[in-house]
Amino acid sequence: MTVQGGSVLVTGGSRGIGKAIALRFAEAGAQRVAIGYLRNDRAAEETAEELRALGAEPVLVRGNISGERVLREVTELGPLDAVVHNAATGVIRPALEVEDKHWDWTLGANARALLSLARAAAPTMPPGSSIVGISSLGSTRVLENYILVGTSKAALESLVRYLAVELAPRGIRVNAVSAGVVETEALRHFPNREDMLRAGRERTPAGRLVEPRDVADAVQFLCSPQADMVRGHILIVDGGFSLLA
Repeated sequence: MTVQGGSVLVTGGSRGIGKAIALRFAEAGAQRVAIGYLRNDRAAEETAEELRALGAEPVLVRGNISGERVLREVTELGPLDAVVHNAATGVIRPALEVEDKHWDWTLGANARALLSLARAAAPTMPPGSSIVGISSLGSTRVLENYILVGTSKAALESLVRYLAVELAPRGIRVNAVSAGVVETEALRHFPNREDMLRAGRERTPAGRLVEPRDVADAVQFLCSPQADMVRGHILIVDGGFSLLA
């Protein structure tokens, strides 16, 4: 099954990478695009207008994506042809400065939410549908102050592998896209933001930073029939950055 004429959900879909993914689904002919977001109503409404302009029906799902109310709303969306868990958050601090509540928040939003979404959506997803998690290079590489987010992304990638096997008999594919440095609002929370951007520009063999549209292209491929035999895969989109020693 393709997303053309179908229904999709993108968490964290009002800005940055998530918005690019949502718009790409609309461009590909999705009939309905639901976007999950936490609190920025203005950004969500602006994205909804762009989706309408592309011919898709937008649905706004506001709140914590792992919360019971939001998960009920996801269930009420009906059968989904694609679910993309892009929403991410986390505390950016050195290991010895983080607290247990920071761990619970970061792991819950970035990793447990994927499992919760799968439990809510998979029972009605048709054969040929896809679940995609958005990860980062910090799942396997050590980045400054990234211990909680990196660990949560490693957990997300492990979930992707387990879900890929368990949901395969239902005809549901599960994969992830691991992106390199992307200049979005999320980078504002990193104290070493400028260093990350400079390293990305200077060290990437492709000669430029990864852009949201690059990640959206990869997600669209994983949700297409051409990716039918791609299961439990972590597709790295970093312009070759992680290849260098």
